[in-house]
Amino acid sequence: MLVDSHCHLDFPDFADDLDGVVARARDAGVGHMLTVGTHVTRFDAVLAISDAYEPIFCSVGIHPHEAAKEPEITADHLVRMAGRHPKIVALGESGLDFHYEYSPREAQERVFRMHIAAARETGLPLIVHTREADPQTIAILREEQEKGAFSGVIHCFSSGLEMAQAALDMGMYVSLSGIVTFKAAQPLRDIVAEIPLDRLLVETDAPYLAPTPKRGKRNEPAFTAHTAACVAEIKGVELPEFVEATTANFFRLFSKAKPCA
Repeated sequence: MLVDSHCHLDFPDFADDLDGVVARARDAGVGHMLTVGTHVTRFDAVLAISDAYEPIFCSVGIHPHEAAKEPEITADHLVRMAGRHPKIVALGESGLDFHYEYSPREAQERVFRMHIAAARETGLPLIVHTREADPQTIAILREEQEKGAFSGVIHCFSSGLEMAQAALDMGMYVSLSGIVTFKAAQPLRDIVAEIPLDRLLVETDAPYLAPTPKRGKRNEPAFTAHTAACVAEIKGVELPEFVEATTANFFRLFSKAKPCA
């Protein structure tokens, strides 16, 4: 079954509908989900959802929008948080967002490097957010790789070829959201065609970015199936082969995650 490798099930959009969300995901062939942390101050709610539903894993981290708003913590703090529970399988999302700049760039970069240090120490993969900051993201990732290896994924990939190639060169994965299905996304689809199948994941980023034909609706993990069908066509493979490959990729990258029976 498919994996939704990035969603936000702790957001208010899902407060009264989690049972339905999980049931509809399974009916659509989505067997596992990764609900991603954006605030350390709200992480208990993220972990509670993961703990309550067997198919849901989680991550702990601070979104770049919140880098200057969340309490000052250290990489050691993140390491301790990540060790609290077997369902915590990744760090992030963290990175750089220079589109909105809800937090100053300096704060974003500092918090990003802190997450990388925690990923290096724990061996857990890092979920990377980058928007209108690709040169800076690439530079930080390369600098930090020289200090010691770490794994990760560029989530909700909508960047250019340089970002994709840099991620692949560093052994990272690329995760595709509903953006790849949008009519205006042909340049993105052209890049995706060149990314090896064994480095691809699919996600929703729910509740945002619902794929075609669900645009305009609240996104949810079940809609991963639409993105998967689109990317399988781009890659020229049958959907069952694509599902098998991307699910294997997920569990290879997020190796702490254990598939449900």
